[in-house]
Amino acid sequence: MTNPLLSDWDTPHALPPFDAIEDAHFAPAVDAALAEARANIAAIADNTEAPTFANTIEAFERAEASLSRVLGVFYGVAGADSNPAREALQRHFSPLLSAFGSEVTANAALFARIEDLWQRRDDLDLTAEQARVLMLTRRGFVRQGAQLTGAAADRLRDVKSRLAVLGTQFTQNLLADERDWFMPLAEDDLAGLPEFVVDAARAAGEAGDHGGPVVTLSRSLIVPFLQFSPRRDLRQRAYDAWTARGMNGGATDNRALAAETLALRAERADLLGYDSFADYKLETEMAGTPGAVRDLLMQVWQPAKAAAEADSVKLTAMMHADGVTGPLEPWDWRYYSERRRQAEHDLDEAALKPYLQLDRMIAASFDCATRLFGLEFEAFEGPVYHPDVRLWNVTRCGKHVAVFVGDYFARSSKRSGAWCMAMRSQHRMAGDVAPIVVNVCNFAKPAKGKPALLSYDDARTLFHEFGHALHQMLSNVTYESISGTSVARDFVELPSQLYEHWLEVPEVLQTFATHAVTDEAMPQEMLERMLAAATYDMGFQTVEYIASALVDLEFHAGDAPTDPMQQQAEILEDLGMPHAIGMRHATPHFAHVFAGDGYSSGYYSYMWSEVMDADAFAAFEEAGDPFDPALAQRLEETVLSSGGSVDAATLYRDFRGRMPGVEALLKGRGLAA
Repeated sequence: MTNPLLSDWDTPHALPPFDAIEDAHFAPAVDAALAEARANIAAIADNTEAPTFANTIEAFERAEASLSRVLGVFYGVAGADSNPAREALQRHFSPLLSAFGSEVTANAALFARIEDLWQRRDDLDLTAEQARVLMLTRRGFVRQGAQLTGAAADRLRDVKSRLAVLGTQFTQNLLADERDWFMPLAEDDLAGLPEFVVDAARAAGEAGDHGGPVVTLSRSLIVPFLQFSPRRDLRQRAYDAWTARGMNGGATDNRALAAETLALRAERADLLGYDSFADYKLETEMAGTPGAVRDLLMQVWQPAKAAAEADSVKLTAMMHADGVTGPLEPWDWRYYSERRRQAEHDLDEAALKPYLQLDRMIAASFDCATRLFGLEFEAFEGPVYHPDVRLWNVTRCGKHVAVFVGDYFARSSKRSGAWCMAMRSQHRMAGDVAPIVVNVCNFAKPAKGKPALLSYDDARTLFHEFGHALHQMLSNVTYESISGTSVARDFVELPSQLYEHWLEVPEVLQTFATHAVTDEAMPQEMLERMLAAATYDMGFQTVEYIASALVDLEFHAGDAPTDPMQQQAEILEDLGMPHAIGMRHATPHFAHVFAGDGYSSGYYSYMWSEVMDADAFAAFEEAGDPFDPALAQRLEETVLSSGGSVDAATLYRDFRGRMPGVEALLKGRGLAA
């Protein structure tokens, strides 16, 4: 039978034919695509003609096209809708693909052609984009060990293969812990919870066939439970389970995997001649060095810690007034902070959420993109990998720009968090190829017949991920390797975090924050209170984030720890971590860092980008119009359309005229003196 993954896709906008794809198709498709890629690579390496940009670099850009297409579908589905067969395939593919990657970068004849072009680069009459692609290609080969030989090359290959296996296992262990744990709630346990939390608990119980309401480890359910449940014993049970992910002992415990990962990363850096893995990773980022990262984080840590400690005193007093003795604990913070927010800002999230309907917030994110960049969004029917998934055709001036895919609800088959991915990236190597861009979130699914309601943080997440999607959709480059979000890690969060600011624009909320029952707009005084409270509890949020970022950095900036949990504790002690605040991501469930090396030594990048996004949005504020057309056009031309075709710092300076300082970030977080 014909494998649909290897056939032409006669579907709307050439979407993957999910209605025809079965799990059994993936392994044969990957095998066939790998064979094709190997043949293409061999043809380049064995070419007897002198190296040219066309017969070497452009040919290399095309060599893995089929493999990229198949894997784009597989990893998209495996992350958002996993099952035992797909998990087994992930374990099978990880070492297979790592071996192929090592095989390519170790191909001496191929690298010799790339190096020949690099040495003659000034005489090749390349465009600026071509020169950038040549530099990035050569640099990628060197950083993957192309210049190593003999035992060192063999060992690096084995290290990379093992790291791929460890990353897959870490992810699957975490998913298993998140999928398997739940806390049943009796009717009495629901007392004091707002209706939206009760509805979410009942919906989770129905989805898991638990016979009644439950709390799960989905962030969109457990965080509201910690905020609103007056039952301290249940809050502690839920918090302990949430923070114990990946360290429950047995087959899903991630602590040994984290230790081995750190040791292998340190060895990898040493083989490549770097002082540490952090030095290796940060060489290609805007930050450049571990010292620069540490300096930024510590500039923000001190004011954030001071704010958190001041808040802790107030929350502890509230707790003691309730007759609870002893210190404020991590499972107490969100509960008393929510009560304090209601008291100080007269802002009740239970009253606020009906105004933040999922569909209205999606419409708001689309409308901002229309006003800023002229994009239009039209829903359409097509093949999808899960019934919850929705499709939109994205156009501008009547021309197809992209397909946008929205997958918004939490389910046990989906890994936690929120992310953006491209099942197909924009490029012009084979005509104008339009991207297929997916936003995946984990919002609580409502009970049947009820609208999906978001918290303000949920709405920010939706805008954040849509900012990533715009980076993909507005990409306008020739070569796929530099398309969309293929940029420095500490620059990739700029478009996403910048887009969050449009949620805070009053006229956006005045239009789209309408009540789920009455359809009335959010009252002006409620809107003003919500925006005024935007920096509420920012000490807590900043401390939990920076603690994770600093642990990540220190794990990789020196010798690998034999006991990461002990080093984590020592780092937090040296920082003076407040007792009642936990790390946002402790080591055993720190998927950003251990589910692959994308954010390893790089979790700081959200804050590095935030320095820029605070300053970038200030440009619109200075213009007096959050939808200033000239600024929007410049933002698209300099940042959103350029991908990795230009150095990130140059792109930012082209937009803003200068690099920013930390002051705008501190002001935006309400931490400035």
